[in-house]
Amino acid sequence: MTSKRANWLFLTIILVHFGVIAFLIFWGSLLPDSLVLSFFLSQSILIVPTIIFLLIFERRETAPVSRMRMPGTLPAYGMSRSQMPDVPPAYGMPRTRMPGAPTRFEAAAFHKVKISTLLMIMLCTFLIMPLVTVLNALTMFFTDNAVAALEGDIVSTSFLVMLFMIGIFGPFCEEFVFRGVIYRSYRRSGCTENSTRYGNARSNGISAMILSSLLFGLMHMNFNQAVYAFAIGIFLVLLVEAAGSLWASVFCHMFFNSCQVVLMYVSESLLNSAYGQAANETAEQLSAQDLLAALSIYLVIAAVTTPIAVCVIVWIAKNEGRQAAFSELFRRRDRRPVAENRQPLPYQMTQPPMQLNLQPQPSISPYQMPRQQSWQQWSQPQPPRAEYLLSVPLIIAIVLCLGYMSLELILLA
Repeated sequence: MTSKRANWLFLTIILVHFGVIAFLIFWGSLLPDSLVLSFFLSQSILIVPTIIFLLIFERRETAPVSRMRMPGTLPAYGMSRSQMPDVPPAYGMPRTRMPGAPTRFEAAAFHKVKISTLLMIMLCTFLIMPLVTVLNALTMFFTDNAVAALEGDIVSTSFLVMLFMIGIFGPFCEEFVFRGVIYRSYRRSGCTENSTRYGNARSNGISAMILSSLLFGLMHMNFNQAVYAFAIGIFLVLLVEAAGSLWASVFCHMFFNSCQVVLMYVSESLLNSAYGQAANETAEQLSAQDLLAALSIYLVIAAVTTPIAVCVIVWIAKNEGRQAAFSELFRRRDRRPVAENRQPLPYQMTQPPMQLNLQPQPSISPYQMPRQQSWQQWSQPQPPRAEYLLSVPLIIAIVLCLGYMSLELILLA
């Protein structure tokens, strides 16, 4: 899927989200009041349009070996390209895909990772939690905590059900959409047909990482979650590139959300006890200066743990043997030609252009001599096609998200 189609996908997700909100406003009374249904509906808004887009744009059939034609081959003399015969594959002949054609749902990139990598991902998840706490606290100065508003409804539901919906099903859907489809579509957009000659196949890594993380934050439709979701999205992209598998970000996201669910139920049980009631009364007496002091302590902790988390990600890349691929994520754009590869011959030319003698002959007028053609005109490097990640559908989707979030912030103020 190209970057433009990925932008259309995100716009479709936002429009479907608004459509579901309009449906719930007018006909929401027809549905049962269930938190599980709300979570399932919110994830369906993400996964259903994504699967439809993949079925439409990523469904490319494989071709048999006998039917494959190299792009530089020419038909026989006097035969057009359409008249070239197709030899049907023999019985039992293996089918192989065309060069550059992705397999179905290749964007997901679910590859195996080592057990040691999974353990280090758990450590990385713990190390980024102080940073998430700081960003969450900073946004609470001008907006409410969206997760805390739902904590009462969450703890009143079965623990196993919420652990599955928030800790397993939700992270899998979000990672499949944003890191598996949208981010890899942005990364693939940098692989133009001239990228091998110009060495810019991975030149859009930083922009793809930032833009996909931004969309991941805007998808939550509130400023509180959008800020720290953007930071988490950057770390998840780094994990995908370091491990070379989407399972890395899925496991990190699942582990992070599962820890949050467990903390909700544990804190609820503690608050119901005598110790919890005393702690709750003490928390209500805290002043803004006390909260700022606690935030500054967390800020110092985050300043220590965040660089360690980056070092853990670098270790994961080394453990998976992806140091070169991980470093290419930060490589700057380079448009210099790698090699002077010759371009394929024109379609009508069955032989290479010949070097002709331009010296005038006594019996030939200079005006009747054929024009000289050289190999240089077929070996000149062509500039790579410029592909931009931003497009009109994406800008519209971002404006809609920011408008909705701003309107919600004003109405709830």
